[in-house]
Amino acid sequence: MFDDLKNFFAKLFAFDLFGGKKKLKLGLYGPPNAGKTSLANRICQDWLGEEMGAVSKVPHETRHVQEKEKVTVESGKKKLTFNLADTPGIATKIDYEDFIKKGMKKKEAQERAKEATKGIIESIKWLDDMDAVIIVLDSTIDPYSQVNITIIGNLAARDIPVLIAANKVDLKKSDIKKIEAAFPQYPVIGVSAEYGDNVEGFYEELTGLMK
Repeated sequence: MFDDLKNFFAKLFAFDLFGGKKKLKLGLYGPPNAGKTSLANRICQDWLGEEMGAVSKVPHETRHVQEKEKVTVESGKKKLTFNLADTPGIATKIDYEDFIKKGMKKKEAQERAKEATKGIIESIKWLDDMDAVIIVLDSTIDPYSQVNITIIGNLAARDIPVLIAANKVDLKKSDIKKIEAAFPQYPVIGVSAEYGDNVEGFYEELTGLMK
C-alpha cells in the first residue's frame, strides 16, 4: 500500500498544474561507434554552446550515461525542451581482446571491458525513464545485426516515440534505404553528426517527435 502511494505521488509531482511533464527525457541509444556522442555534441553545441563528451574511434569511449539539462531545439514554429541523455553503446558481447587490438595493454583492456559492461546495464536501466529515444545507427553498416535487433526489440515493448538517425551520410558507403527497410515501423532521417549534413532536417523531425 505504501509503495503504491509513493508511486502515485511521484507521478503526480512529475507534472505541473498546467499539464505536461516538467522535464522530458530524450535518450540517444545505439551500438558502439555509431556516433551517439558526436550527435549529442552537435545538438549541445548548436543549442547550448558546449559539448556533451569526448569522442573516440575506440569502442565504448562513453561508459557512463551523460546528461545535459534544458536543451531547447527549434525548427520553424516548433520548439522542444528536454534533458538529453547520451548513453553507452549497447553490445551483445564485450571481449577485452578487442581493446588490445586497438593498442591497449591487457590490464587496461580488461578494465575497459568491465566498465563497458556496466555501461550497457546502465543504458538499459535508463531506458525506463525515457520519454523518447533517438536510435543512432551507422548508415555504412548492415543494420540487420543482433545488437540493433536487440535495441529495437526493447523499444518495441515500450510505448514511446522513436526516431532513427542514420548517421555518417557523408560517407560513400552510406545506405539509408537499408535502414528504412530493416525498421519500417520508425521514421528514419539521414544525418552527419560530424559535419552537420542535414542537421536542419534532423531538428525538424526531432521537434515533431514528441507531440
